[in-house]
Amino acid sequence: MMTTAFRFVCLVALCSVSSFFSTARAIPVNETGFDGLSPQARDIVARATPAAPHFVIYSDEWVSGQTRTPTAAQLKGFNVYILAFLLTEGAWDQAQFWTSLSASDRSSIKAEYAAAGIKLLVSVFGATDAPTSVRADPIGTANTMAAWVKQYNLDGIDVDYEDFNAINAGDGKAEAWLTSFTKQLRVQLPQGQYILTHAPVAPWFSPNKFGGGAYLTVHQNVGNLIDWYNVQFYNQGSSEYTTCAGLLTTSSSTWPKSALFQIAASGVPLSKLVIGKPAVAGDASNGFVSTSTLASCLQQAKNQGWNGGAMVWEYPHANAAWIKSVRASSWPV
Repeated sequence: MMTTAFRFVCLVALCSVSSFFSTARAIPVNETGFDGLSPQARDIVARATPAAPHFVIYSDEWVSGQTRTPTAAQLKGFNVYILAFLLTEGAWDQAQFWTSLSASDRSSIKAEYAAAGIKLLVSVFGATDAPTSVRADPIGTANTMAAWVKQYNLDGIDVDYEDFNAINAGDGKAEAWLTSFTKQLRVQLPQGQYILTHAPVAPWFSPNKFGGGAYLTVHQNVGNLIDWYNVQFYNQGSSEYTTCAGLLTTSSSTWPKSALFQIAASGVPLSKLVIGKPAVAGDASNGFVSTSTLASCLQQAKNQGWNGGAMVWEYPHANAAWIKSVRASSWPV
């Protein structure tokens, strides 16, 4: 993702449930099925990983006059809202803003989102963090970030790893780092109790393009631990992924076999592939398409058996109206 041109700093500083969960996870968060559950059980059900399709919106940019995160009404049509970013050095931008709210305000917002079926995650790393290149310890980093998720009562974590130098080195160190990091996240944030997503750029699924295998290796190693991928089909070239054909079925020779169904053909389940696009042209260097074009692409993909969903970078340029338009021909709001 592209981070905001500036970072804002707020004034305020920064028993086993597995047997229960197999039956309780299907209870909607706003159903009377919550009645009779213990507080711990309620908390786990509220965080339970939703089934596809996933409609995901990131929020990094400072919003003038902001006193809280968007209301559920402003996010209508989305079911995942992601705060950006938690870095190796700590929380910044909207992640930091979340920490500045009072505990009671955070609890109220969280309950509002849960009632609307919206999961709240934090995205880690982003374009300004290069954890492998700076030799951050994957185990310690995972422990610290998982603790932050728990401390601030989030539903999970999104791994927006953009250490391009490490991937491009082709020596497998980036893939090994991501594998260790993801495994340790799952130690701290158990599957089914917390959501864990990754947000790779689409070319990292190109076969035989990167010495270490990039995200095809990551998926082979720990794909079973990842709930879905918020794939960035943008910032990869002015003509990349800008038509439904290029996005869905046949990518360019620059990034071969990295269109949606080509990625699936490499072994990644279609239900785990969420199509990511910028809200407006200014939200990315390239790769923007209109909401009407994106709506058509989603419709075509759904008709071919895909149900992953859509991701957008970022709020407030995308909102309820944006996702209503994008879902109009596939999963109408």
